[in-house]
Amino acid sequence: MSRDIHPAIPKLKRQLSEGRLDRREFLRTSTLLGLSATAAYAFVGKVTGQPFVQPARAQAAPGGTLRIAMRVKEVATPHTFAWAEQSNITRQVCQYLSRTGHDNVTRPHLLDRWEASDDLQTWTLHLRQGVKWHNGRDFVADDVIWNFQHVLDAETGSSVIGLMQGYMLEEFETGETDDDGNPVMSTRLWDANAIEKVDDFTVRLNAKVPQLAVPEHLFHYPFPILDPEEGGNFGAGSNGTGPFELVEHQVGVKSVFRARSDYWGDGPLLEELQFIDLGDDASATIGAMASQQVDGMYIADVTQLDALQAFPHLTMYEVTTAETAVVRGKVTEPPFDDPRVRMALKLAVDPQKTLDLALRGRGVPAEHHHVCPVHPEYAELPAFERDVERAKSLLAEAGFPDGLELNIACPTDPSWQVSAVQAMVEQWREANIQVNMDVMPGAQFWDVWDKVPFGYTIWYHRPLGVMALGLAYRSGVPWNESSYSNPEFDRLLTEAEGILDVDQRREVMAQIEALFQEDGPITQPFWRSIFTFYDTRVQGFAMHPTNYIFGEELSIEAA
Repeated sequence: MSRDIHPAIPKLKRQLSEGRLDRREFLRTSTLLGLSATAAYAFVGKVTGQPFVQPARAQAAPGGTLRIAMRVKEVATPHTFAWAEQSNITRQVCQYLSRTGHDNVTRPHLLDRWEASDDLQTWTLHLRQGVKWHNGRDFVADDVIWNFQHVLDAETGSSVIGLMQGYMLEEFETGETDDDGNPVMSTRLWDANAIEKVDDFTVRLNAKVPQLAVPEHLFHYPFPILDPEEGGNFGAGSNGTGPFELVEHQVGVKSVFRARSDYWGDGPLLEELQFIDLGDDASATIGAMASQQVDGMYIADVTQLDALQAFPHLTMYEVTTAETAVVRGKVTEPPFDDPRVRMALKLAVDPQKTLDLALRGRGVPAEHHHVCPVHPEYAELPAFERDVERAKSLLAEAGFPDGLELNIACPTDPSWQVSAVQAMVEQWREANIQVNMDVMPGAQFWDVWDKVPFGYTIWYHRPLGVMALGLAYRSGVPWNESSYSNPEFDRLLTEAEGILDVDQRREVMAQIEALFQEDGPITQPFWRSIFTFYDTRVQGFAMHPTNYIFGEELSIEAA
């Protein structure tokens, strides 16, 4: 990717050779710093004596229609998406500057390469030349700059702000005050030259502090590159650079795509791709898969597992991920404004038992800090033990000697979330915490997910722990559903985001994790494995840890 080797690459190679850096972290960090994935894998093979061979994917003959069962949601404003299903619709038409693959390694996509300065504060993005929009216009730097400006505009309300606020934005007072008389704050680019056009095919990001994960931020699913002429909107007939065009979109019914013959990359092999919405009823998807009314499914639920495994014409795909769901209270509202109450909720939960009851153990227990063992910067802390008596004592200190009654909001879909909450409700009862469940249809819940005082929210896999923390808990960002605001947490997170050396980053992450266990707004029982099923006639599919579907990689054999 880079014509100039970043000065940190030789050090990373030495650390790998000396056994001080594992394979996964070498691949991730070296490619983020501009080493091609091919070169990074080749060096790992040289050190380990096991050369990497890219697995060949079977391909069926071109043509045919592939039908995938997936919820079909509103997709009008992609830069404010909150669901991977939405991005699976737009990504067939509008692509991303980078792509984090099934192996969690980030590579250029609409970019040809990138270069990071020695201090990680300047990132030079080189666009892939020869890419055209569907309407024939060249893809150029002005398109990229408009998209950056749009996602970082506070008025847009994109979750990209949660990732980039620490290094691309600054807070300022708007001149208005809230109901309590406090100044209303907003964000803006930290410098007029923060996003710089070098030439028609080169964009430079000039950050205010070091940042390691810029290329991975570029693949955050609400950051597709949209046609500026469409003003951030999307729908049937929208312009894009991708392998398909969207010809039909009915919310709750289906999305239909037709292959483009002028696509700049490899594929597509399909003539048509369809996403079919079968609703919340898990049995409806089982029936459609059994009768071959659909050829695959976005994701399977544990309640469907036995039935789907029994069908000989289906293949199961599974991957370990950092996908999770968290119980969170709004810390701006009582009783969740008291850290003792938040700690009591954590102490009363048995993570392994909750995992077993909700997911039949398909995952690993979590530790209430939203950093997963699969994340390279994960720091192992002393075990967080369940302690019901201490939970009761903390509640008494907080003014609830006779216990506490709460109402928790939870969506019906996917069903494992209801099972997890039911398991925790029983455990909380032992600590004199009475929790009543408000189970809502998915569409209703996701209208209020960030507004309810107490809720259970799913969070997708992110390749780095700092990404999830920035999206969900940095002060004031759009997806901060708990309204958590801790200046020390914000400071440590920004520091960790700029540390190249994984051992040094892990030291800071240990502080973040400990702070979160003590003060954070979440009760987090487990991390889950994800799995799905496809008809054996489908070729080219691999399970992505964030449930992304790339239509140009897929093909289907004739029936």
